[in-house]
Amino acid sequence: MPNQNPNVMNQQMQQQQQQQQGTQLSESMPPNKSHGGHELFDTHEVIGGVIGTLDQYELYNQHIQDQQLKSILNRQKSFLTELYNIMVETLKTGQKPSQSTSVYHMTESNDVMYGLTPSTPKKPVGSVNELKDENISGFMLGQVKGLASMMAMTALEMTNPVMRRVTADSVPNLIEMSYEVFLYQNRNGYYQVAQLADQDMTHMVDSYAPAPPPTLN
Repeated sequence: MPNQNPNVMNQQMQQQQQQQQGTQLSESMPPNKSHGGHELFDTHEVIGGVIGTLDQYELYNQHIQDQQLKSILNRQKSFLTELYNIMVETLKTGQKPSQSTSVYHMTESNDVMYGLTPSTPKKPVGSVNELKDENISGFMLGQVKGLASMMAMTALEMTNPVMRRVTADSVPNLIEMSYEVFLYQNRNGYYQVAQLADQDMTHMVDSYAPAPPPTLN
C-alpha cells in the first residue's frame, strides 16, 4: 500500500471531523459556494438596492431640465451599472471578478457656499408635472446616501472575502456620489448650509484637547 502524504491525511481527517460536526472550512469549499446564509440575504438586499437606484435614475432622467444635473445622473448611472455587473459576477463565482472596481471621480469642485438666503417654503408637489431639478436632485441624494449606508453595514458581516471587498470598496464611491449631488444642490440654493455664530463655532471647535500617549504595560 503506497504511503500517503501526512499533510493530505491530516486534511482529510479534518474534513471528516468537520462533516461529522456539521461544519466546514471555506478553504475546503468551492468559491461559488463560499457564502453564509445571512450574507446571501444581505447581498441580495444590496444588489436589489443598486437595481432600485438605477431604475429610479432612469425615471428621473426624463424630468431633468438642467444639463449639468443630467450629466451627473448619467455619469453615476454608468458607474453603478458597472458596479452591478461586478457584484453579480462575484456573487456567482465567489472569486475575483474579471473587472476590478474603479474609483468614482466627481467633476464638481469642493467649494461649499455657506449662509442662508430667503427662499420659497417647500411643500409636496400636486402632480408629476410640478417636479423640478430641485426635487430630482434631492431624490438622487437620498438614493445614493441610502445605498452607501446599506453597503457599509452589510460589508461588516460578509463572509466571502471577495464579495466583502467589492462591497466595502464601493462605500467611498457612493459617498463621493452623495457629495457631488450635495454640491450641485448647494450651488443652486437647493441645499443651504447654516453656520453658527463665530463665538459659538470657536467654542465648539476648541472643545477638545489632544490625548496623551497611552502607557503600555
